[in-house]
Amino acid sequence: MRKTTLILLFFLNVIAAQSQQYQIDTSYTIKSTFTKLVKKYPFITIPEIKTNPNVKESFDVVYNQDQNRVLHFDAFVNTKKKKNPAVILIHGGGWRSGNKNQMQFIGKEIAANGYSCFSIEYRLSLEAKYPTGVIDVKNAIKFIKGNASKFNVDVNKIAVLGCSSGGQMAALIGTTNNNPLFEDAGFKSKFSSKVDAIIDVDGVLAFKHPESSEGDMAAFWLGGKSNEIPENWKNASALTHTDQNTPPVLFICSSIPRFHAGRDDMVKILDENKIYSEVQTIADSPHSFWFYDPWFKQTISYTTRFLDKIFK
Repeated sequence: MRKTTLILLFFLNVIAAQSQQYQIDTSYTIKSTFTKLVKKYPFITIPEIKTNPNVKESFDVVYNQDQNRVLHFDAFVNTKKKKNPAVILIHGGGWRSGNKNQMQFIGKEIAANGYSCFSIEYRLSLEAKYPTGVIDVKNAIKFIKGNASKFNVDVNKIAVLGCSSGGQMAALIGTTNNNPLFEDAGFKSKFSSKVDAIIDVDGVLAFKHPESSEGDMAAFWLGGKSNEIPENWKNASALTHTDQNTPPVLFICSSIPRFHAGRDDMVKILDENKIYSEVQTIADSPHSFWFYDPWFKQTISYTTRFLDKIFK
Protein backbone atom coordinates (compact mmCIF):
# COMPACT_ATOMS: atom_id res chain seq x y z
CA MET A 1 0.00 0.00 0.00
CA ARG A 2 2.81 2.42 0.91
CA LYS A 3 4.61 1.71 -2.36
CA THR A 4 1.42 2.32 -4.35
CA THR A 5 0.86 5.60 -2.51
CA LEU A 6 4.41 6.76 -3.25
CA ILE A 7 4.04 5.93 -6.93
CA LEU A 8 0.73 7.83 -7.07
CA LEU A 9 2.30 10.87 -5.36
CA PHE A 10 5.19 10.73 -7.84
CA PHE A 11 2.88 10.83 -10.83
CA LEU A 12 0.78 13.60 -9.29
CA ASN A 13 3.93 15.66 -8.78
CA VAL A 14 4.99 15.03 -12.38
CA ILE A 15 1.58 16.17 -13.61
CA ALA A 16 1.73 19.29 -11.42
CA ALA A 17 5.21 20.11 -12.69
CA GLN A 18 4.16 19.64 -16.31
CA SER A 19 1.20 21.94 -15.79
CA GLN A 20 3.44 24.78 -14.56
CA GLN A 21 6.29 24.99 -17.06
CA TYR A 22 6.66 28.73 -16.66
CA GLN A 23 8.44 31.18 -14.40
CA ILE A 24 6.66 33.01 -11.61
CA ASP A 25 7.71 36.54 -10.66
CA THR A 26 6.94 37.14 -6.98
CA SER A 27 8.49 40.61 -6.73
CA TYR A 28 5.21 42.54 -6.46
CA THR A 29 3.48 41.80 -3.17
CA ILE A 30 1.44 43.76 -0.66
CA LYS A 31 4.09 43.29 2.04
CA SER A 32 7.14 44.15 -0.08
CA THR A 33 5.43 47.27 -1.41
CA PHE A 34 4.43 48.23 2.13
CA THR A 35 8.08 47.98 3.23
CA LYS A 36 9.04 50.48 0.53
CA LEU A 37 6.17 52.91 1.05
CA VAL A 38 6.07 53.01 4.85
CA LYS A 39 9.39 54.89 4.90
CA LYS A 40 7.77 57.87 3.19
CA TYR A 41 4.25 57.28 4.52
CA PRO A 42 4.71 56.06 8.13
CA PHE A 43 0.97 56.36 8.86
CA ILE A 44 -0.15 53.66 6.42
CA THR A 45 -1.50 50.27 7.52
CA ILE A 46 -2.54 47.08 5.79
CA PRO A 47 -6.34 46.89 6.21
CA GLU A 48 -7.88 44.10 8.22
CA ILE A 49 -11.07 42.79 6.66
CA LYS A 50 -13.58 41.16 8.96
CA THR A 51 -15.61 38.17 7.82
CA ASN A 52 -19.09 39.19 6.70
CA PRO A 53 -21.86 36.62 7.30
CA ASN A 54 -23.64 37.80 4.14
CA VAL A 55 -20.64 37.10 1.90
CA LYS A 56 -19.96 33.57 0.69
CA GLU A 57 -16.31 32.94 -0.22
CA SER A 58 -15.13 30.37 -2.77
CA PHE A 59 -11.47 29.94 -3.68
CA ASP A 60 -9.69 28.54 -6.73
CA VAL A 61 -12.79 28.00 -8.85
CA VAL A 62 -11.68 26.61 -12.23
CA TYR A 63 -12.94 28.66 -15.17
CA ASN A 64 -10.74 27.36 -17.97
CA GLN A 65 -8.25 24.61 -18.75
CA ASP A 66 -6.06 25.06 -21.79
CA GLN A 67 -3.40 22.46 -22.64
CA ASN A 68 -2.92 21.38 -19.01
CA ARG A 69 -2.97 25.00 -17.77
CA VAL A 70 -5.78 25.44 -15.27
CA LEU A 71 -7.00 28.98 -14.59
CA HIS A 72 -8.94 29.94 -11.46
CA PHE A 73 -10.76 32.76 -9.75
CA ASP A 74 -11.82 33.53 -6.18
CA ALA A 75 -15.46 34.50 -5.63
CA PHE A 76 -17.00 36.73 -2.96
CA VAL A 77 -20.77 36.62 -3.27
CA ASN A 78 -23.32 38.61 -1.31
CA THR A 79 -26.07 36.12 -0.53
CA LYS A 80 -28.84 38.53 0.48
CA LYS A 81 -30.16 38.69 -3.10
CA LYS A 82 -30.31 36.14 -5.91
CA LYS A 83 -29.07 38.64 -8.49
CA ASN A 84 -26.24 41.07 -7.81
CA PRO A 85 -24.23 43.27 -10.10
CA ALA A 86 -20.87 41.55 -10.62
CA VAL A 87 -17.39 43.06 -10.31
CA ILE A 88 -14.49 41.40 -12.13
CA LEU A 89 -11.21 42.15 -10.32
CA ILE A 90 -7.82 42.24 -12.10
CA HIS A 91 -4.60 42.47 -10.11
CA GLY A 92 -1.59 44.55 -11.06
CA GLY A 93 2.14 43.84 -11.19
CA GLY A 94 3.41 45.20 -14.51
CA TRP A 95 1.71 42.39 -16.49
CA ARG A 96 4.49 40.19 -15.07
CA SER A 97 4.02 39.78 -11.31
CA GLY A 98 1.22 39.80 -8.73
CA ASN A 99 -1.60 37.29 -8.29
CA LYS A 100 -5.34 37.05 -7.71
CA ASN A 101 -4.91 36.85 -3.92
CA GLN A 102 -3.99 40.55 -3.90
CA MET A 103 -7.56 41.48 -4.83
CA GLN A 104 -9.30 39.37 -2.19
CA PHE A 105 -9.66 42.14 0.38
CA ILE A 106 -11.09 44.51 -2.22
CA GLY A 107 -13.49 41.79 -3.34
CA LYS A 108 -14.68 41.12 0.21
CA GLU A 109 -15.38 44.77 0.91
CA ILE A 110 -17.23 45.45 -2.33
CA ALA A 111 -19.23 42.22 -1.95
CA ALA A 112 -20.33 43.32 1.52
CA ASN A 113 -22.02 46.27 -0.19
CA GLY A 114 -24.31 44.04 -2.26
CA TYR A 115 -22.16 42.70 -5.10
CA SER A 116 -20.71 39.46 -6.43
CA CYS A 117 -16.95 39.89 -6.87
CA PHE A 118 -14.43 37.72 -8.70
CA SER A 119 -10.65 37.96 -8.45
CA ILE A 120 -9.27 36.50 -11.67
CA GLU A 121 -6.09 34.54 -12.30
CA TYR A 122 -4.72 35.25 -15.78
CA ARG A 123 -1.52 34.38 -17.61
CA LEU A 124 1.29 36.86 -17.04
CA SER A 125 4.04 37.93 -19.43
CA LEU A 126 6.61 35.34 -18.31
CA GLU A 127 4.13 32.70 -19.43
CA ALA A 128 2.25 34.32 -22.30
CA LYS A 129 2.38 37.65 -24.12
CA TYR A 130 -0.36 40.14 -24.94
CA PRO A 131 -3.25 39.69 -25.57
CA THR A 132 -3.46 36.30 -23.82
CA GLY A 133 -4.09 37.68 -20.31
CA VAL A 134 -6.83 39.97 -21.61
CA ILE A 135 -8.51 37.04 -23.39
CA ASP A 136 -8.21 34.95 -20.21
CA VAL A 137 -10.19 37.54 -18.24
CA LYS A 138 -12.81 37.78 -20.99
CA ASN A 139 -13.19 33.99 -20.85
CA ALA A 140 -13.66 34.24 -17.08
CA ILE A 141 -16.46 36.76 -17.66
CA LYS A 142 -18.20 34.34 -20.03
CA PHE A 143 -17.84 31.53 -17.50
CA ILE A 144 -19.26 33.66 -14.68
CA LYS A 145 -22.23 34.67 -16.81
CA GLY A 146 -22.77 31.03 -17.69
CA ASN A 147 -22.89 30.18 -13.98
CA ALA A 148 -24.82 33.28 -12.95
CA SER A 149 -27.31 31.49 -10.72
CA LYS A 150 -24.52 29.80 -8.76
CA PHE A 151 -22.82 33.13 -8.06
CA ASN A 152 -25.93 35.36 -7.69
CA VAL A 153 -25.01 37.40 -10.76
CA ASP A 154 -27.13 39.68 -12.92
CA VAL A 155 -25.58 39.06 -16.35
CA ASN A 156 -26.65 42.52 -17.55
CA LYS A 157 -24.74 44.31 -14.79
CA ILE A 158 -21.04 43.47 -15.08
CA ALA A 159 -18.25 45.83 -14.07
CA VAL A 160 -14.53 45.28 -14.53
CA LEU A 161 -12.09 46.78 -12.02
CA GLY A 162 -8.31 46.64 -12.24
CA CYS A 163 -5.34 48.17 -10.45
CA SER A 164 -2.17 49.42 -12.16
CA SER A 165 -1.50 47.10 -15.12
CA GLY A 166 -4.79 45.46 -14.13
CA GLY A 167 -6.41 48.88 -14.54
CA GLN A 168 -4.95 49.15 -18.03
CA MET A 169 -6.40 45.71 -18.79
CA ALA A 170 -9.79 46.59 -17.28
CA ALA A 171 -10.05 49.68 -19.46
CA LEU A 172 -9.02 47.69 -22.54
CA ILE A 173 -11.54 44.95 -21.78
CA GLY A 174 -14.32 47.49 -21.31
CA THR A 175 -13.54 49.38 -24.51
CA THR A 176 -13.32 46.23 -26.66
CA ASN A 177 -16.74 44.72 -26.08
CA ASN A 178 -17.48 42.35 -29.01
CA ASN A 179 -14.08 43.02 -30.63
CA PRO A 180 -12.96 39.71 -32.21
CA LEU A 181 -9.29 40.66 -31.78
CA PHE A 182 -9.68 39.98 -28.05
CA GLU A 183 -12.03 37.00 -28.13
CA ASP A 184 -11.25 33.29 -27.80
CA ALA A 185 -13.28 31.56 -30.50
CA GLY A 186 -12.46 28.19 -28.93
CA PHE A 187 -14.04 29.02 -25.56
CA LYS A 188 -17.50 27.48 -25.58
CA SER A 189 -20.15 29.78 -24.12
CA LYS A 190 -23.47 31.21 -25.24
CA PHE A 191 -22.60 34.41 -23.34
CA SER A 192 -20.48 37.33 -24.47
CA SER A 193 -17.63 38.92 -22.53
CA LYS A 194 -19.38 42.30 -22.65
CA VAL A 195 -19.06 44.49 -19.55
CA ASP A 196 -21.25 47.41 -18.53
CA ALA A 197 -18.89 49.57 -16.46
CA ILE A 198 -15.14 50.17 -16.08
CA ILE A 199 -13.16 51.09 -12.96
CA ASP A 200 -9.55 51.90 -13.76
CA VAL A 201 -7.38 52.29 -10.66
CA ASP A 202 -4.16 54.03 -11.75
CA GLY A 203 -3.77 52.19 -15.05
CA VAL A 204 -2.53 53.86 -18.23
CA LEU A 205 -4.99 54.38 -21.09
CA ALA A 206 -2.42 54.88 -23.85
CA PHE A 207 0.99 53.26 -24.19
CA LYS A 208 2.35 55.65 -26.82
CA HIS A 209 1.33 59.10 -25.65
CA PRO A 210 2.98 62.41 -24.65
CA GLU A 211 2.09 61.67 -21.01
CA SER A 212 3.22 58.05 -21.10
CA SER A 213 6.61 56.70 -20.04
CA GLU A 214 5.97 52.98 -20.42
CA GLY A 215 9.15 51.06 -21.07
CA ASP A 216 10.64 47.59 -20.59
CA MET A 217 7.71 46.07 -18.64
CA ALA A 218 5.22 47.05 -21.34
CA ALA A 219 7.56 46.04 -24.15
CA PHE A 220 8.07 42.61 -22.59
CA TRP A 221 4.33 42.04 -22.34
CA LEU A 222 3.53 43.52 -25.75
CA GLY A 223 6.22 41.47 -27.50
CA GLY A 224 8.59 44.27 -28.47
CA LYS A 225 9.30 47.97 -28.34
CA SER A 226 6.95 50.56 -29.81
CA ASN A 227 9.12 51.05 -32.91
CA GLU A 228 9.21 47.29 -33.47
CA ILE A 229 5.52 46.43 -33.12
CA PRO A 230 3.61 49.74 -33.13
CA GLU A 231 0.29 48.00 -33.80
CA ASN A 232 0.42 46.15 -30.48
CA TRP A 233 1.19 49.36 -28.60
CA LYS A 234 -1.74 51.03 -30.34
CA ASN A 235 -4.27 48.20 -30.04
CA ALA A 236 -3.42 47.49 -26.39
CA SER A 237 -4.37 51.08 -25.50
CA ALA A 238 -7.94 51.61 -24.31
CA LEU A 239 -7.88 55.13 -25.76
CA THR A 240 -7.61 53.62 -29.25
CA HIS A 241 -10.97 51.86 -28.84
CA THR A 242 -12.91 54.47 -26.88
CA ASP A 243 -16.06 55.50 -28.74
CA GLN A 244 -19.84 55.84 -28.45
CA ASN A 245 -20.10 52.21 -27.30
CA THR A 246 -17.80 52.54 -24.29
CA PRO A 247 -19.56 51.93 -20.95
CA PRO A 248 -19.40 54.38 -18.00
CA VAL A 249 -15.93 54.76 -16.48
CA LEU A 250 -14.54 55.58 -13.06
CA PHE A 251 -10.88 56.61 -12.87
CA ILE A 252 -9.31 56.40 -9.40
CA CYS A 253 -5.91 58.04 -9.60
CA SER A 254 -2.75 58.45 -7.57
CA SER A 255 -0.85 61.73 -7.51
CA ILE A 256 1.68 60.38 -10.06
CA PRO A 257 0.87 61.77 -13.55
CA ARG A 258 2.43 59.03 -15.69
CA PHE A 259 -0.18 56.49 -14.58
CA HIS A 260 -2.92 58.66 -16.06
CA ALA A 261 -1.55 58.73 -19.60
CA GLY A 262 -4.42 59.12 -22.06
CA ARG A 263 -7.07 59.66 -19.38
CA ASP A 264 -8.00 63.24 -20.25
CA ASP A 265 -8.24 62.38 -23.95
CA MET A 266 -10.49 59.45 -23.08
CA VAL A 267 -12.71 61.62 -20.87
CA LYS A 268 -13.08 64.06 -23.75
CA ILE A 269 -14.37 61.30 -26.04
CA LEU A 270 -16.72 60.07 -23.33
CA ASP A 271 -18.06 63.58 -22.81
CA GLU A 272 -18.61 64.05 -26.55
CA ASN A 273 -20.69 60.87 -26.57
CA LYS A 274 -22.55 61.76 -23.34
CA ILE A 275 -21.13 58.73 -21.50
CA TYR A 276 -20.87 59.09 -17.74
CA SER A 277 -17.39 59.21 -16.22
CA GLU A 278 -15.75 60.26 -12.97
CA VAL A 279 -12.17 61.14 -12.09
CA GLN A 280 -11.23 60.74 -8.44
CA THR A 281 -7.65 61.67 -7.55
CA ILE A 282 -6.30 60.80 -4.11
CA ALA A 283 -4.01 63.65 -3.11
CA ASP A 284 -0.38 62.94 -2.16
CA SER A 285 -0.82 59.23 -2.78
CA PRO A 286 1.74 56.83 -4.28
CA HIS A 287 1.11 54.16 -6.86
CA SER A 288 -0.29 51.00 -5.17
CA PHE A 289 -2.24 53.24 -2.76
CA TRP A 290 -5.25 50.88 -2.92
CA PHE A 291 -3.50 48.27 -0.79
CA TYR A 292 -3.25 50.47 2.32
CA ASP A 293 -5.35 52.52 4.67
CA PRO A 294 -6.32 55.32 4.69
CA TRP A 295 -6.41 55.11 0.86
CA PHE A 296 -8.03 51.67 0.77
CA LYS A 297 -11.18 53.04 2.43
CA GLN A 298 -11.28 55.91 -0.09
CA THR A 299 -10.89 53.47 -2.98
CA ILE A 300 -13.78 51.32 -1.75
CA SER A 301 -15.95 54.38 -1.13
CA TYR A 302 -15.39 55.81 -4.63
CA THR A 303 -15.95 52.37 -6.16
CA THR A 304 -19.18 51.46 -4.39
CA ARG A 305 -20.65 54.92 -4.90
CA PHE A 306 -19.96 54.68 -8.65
CA LEU A 307 -21.31 51.12 -8.89
CA ASP A 308 -24.46 52.07 -6.98
CA LYS A 309 -25.02 54.98 -9.36
CA ILE A 310 -24.62 52.83 -12.48
CA PHE A 311 -26.34 49.63 -11.35
CA LYS A 312 -28.77 50.35 -8.52
